[in-house]
Amino acid sequence: MEQTKFSAGKGKAIFLIVTALGAAASAVALMMDARQFAFSYLTAFCFFLSISLGGLAFVLLQHLTRAGWSVVVRRIAENITANLMWMGVLIIPLLAVGIHTLFHWSHAEAVAHDPIMQAKASYFNLIFFISRTVVFFAIWAILAWWLLKKSVVQDTSGDKAITLSLQKWSTLGIILYAASETFFSFDWIMSLNPHWFSTIFGVYYFSCSAVAIYSMIIMVAYLLQKKGYVKDAITVEHYHDLGKLLFGFNAFWAYIAYCQFLLIWYGNLGEETPFFHLRAEGSWKTLSVAMIFIHFVIPFFYFISRIVKRNLLALFVVAVWLFFANYLDIYWLIMPNINTKGMHITLGDVGSFLFIGGLFFYFLLKRMEKSSLIPQKDPRLPESLKFTNA
Repeated sequence: MEQTKFSAGKGKAIFLIVTALGAAASAVALMMDARQFAFSYLTAFCFFLSISLGGLAFVLLQHLTRAGWSVVVRRIAENITANLMWMGVLIIPLLAVGIHTLFHWSHAEAVAHDPIMQAKASYFNLIFFISRTVVFFAIWAILAWWLLKKSVVQDTSGDKAITLSLQKWSTLGIILYAASETFFSFDWIMSLNPHWFSTIFGVYYFSCSAVAIYSMIIMVAYLLQKKGYVKDAITVEHYHDLGKLLFGFNAFWAYIAYCQFLLIWYGNLGEETPFFHLRAEGSWKTLSVAMIFIHFVIPFFYFISRIVKRNLLALFVVAVWLFFANYLDIYWLIMPNINTKGMHITLGDVGSFLFIGGLFFYFLLKRMEKSSLIPQKDPRLPESLKFTNA
């Protein structure tokens, strides 16, 4: 088998420079407008978190379903998922100083004059809120560490019992993931507007995570092969399946987005409609309409052909497109809560994206250097290497 031991070369240094530039821009933005920067930081954080959470769901599902085709790309997802440990560190500034800045419900005087927030006070209080967040990240970090550690140990030992153990415990893992991801999205995104209700929002954020991880796996695999790695292990057949899953989950995102809109539209409840009313005015309306085309219509018709899914460059292009479309989507979810009069890009938006993104990719490259790029002795590896689409 061809080279599977990765060397990042200058990659880590480049992303450290990106991180430093982002930190400098963020520091300036923080001094200019601390509240605006808090929203910018939260947007970038939730975007990069969605990638690792999508990776966690992907890895758990591969073990749970005893998938054979995906073994050669699973290590990429495992390394991406392991960034959850570092994302737990990056949320500390928000926990320490950002809660009062971001969340209206955290101010006692505001709750005292608001019957709706009073009804939610037992759930939205600082101690319970922070405790939930700590528990969520503890669950994610433990799962991410365990999945990667067991997989890497099997590279040496070849112990088939590891595969059975991963399959067994992924049942519990996927339940914990679903509950924690849902309540995290309620806490850190939906409660930015404490009056808003949406029973489908946890699924919406999951759909963002699914689009993010399949885009990411395709991009990383493609760039690895451009550098001469895993060319024989990851074939056009694997890209074809990744493309089908990306296409399918992007359609799923559109379905969930439409369902959320439809439910709120015909329900016509005063607590729900302000969410879309705000996003249907000014430049937010422009972005709302544009997202229909950017995130769904253009990728759908570009991507529907089997030919595109089996053309690596074409697949890479749509993966990059949807990667940034996913950021726009999360920006659209969060930023109208502060920029109510219209959309505008700030220095904090750019700085936060570069800072968190730089660290995200630095730690990903660093981790990829520590183990093989594919699970070497997974019992389903031969099946994956021989995989073909029907």
